Amino acid sequence: MKVLVQKVLSASVTVENKVVSQIGNGFLLLVGVEKGDTTDKADYLAKKVANFRIFNDENDKMNLSLQDVGGEILAVSQFTLAADLSRGNRPGFDTAAAPEEAEPLYEYFVQKLREYNIPVQTGIFQAYMQVALVNDGPCTFILQK
Repeated sequence: MKVLVQKVLSASVTVENKVVSQIGNGFLLLVGVEKGDTTDKADYLAKKVANFRIFNDENDKMNLSLQDVGGEILAVSQFTLAADLSRGNRPGFDTAAAPEEAEPLYEYFVQKLREYNIPVQTGIFQAYMQVALVNDGPCTFILQK
């Protein structure tokens, strides 16, 4: 399981010309579920995201978590994070979990995030989405387990 974390001032997801979710200050999470991923991995990554200290404190040092600043999360499923790029110029997706395996684990991950009392919005699983964001920093990290 891979989670690309982007610290944002705002982010939104549009499907068929309609904004389906949006947040202000917080994290845009792109979530890739791979074959063999487990709820243990989702638990670990949810805890890591909830406690990830990348917001600046009064000394301008990355020392505050999403909870400390009252931020929000927009979590978007993105199977392309599981792509195999080791051969040729076309990505392979054999390592990505099938939708019937990926969707329940993605939903589980989102629920675990909500258990940290963080407001979480989502995209629409398997929909063709346009994701807009204002990256703060820019500040982007890849978390995986």
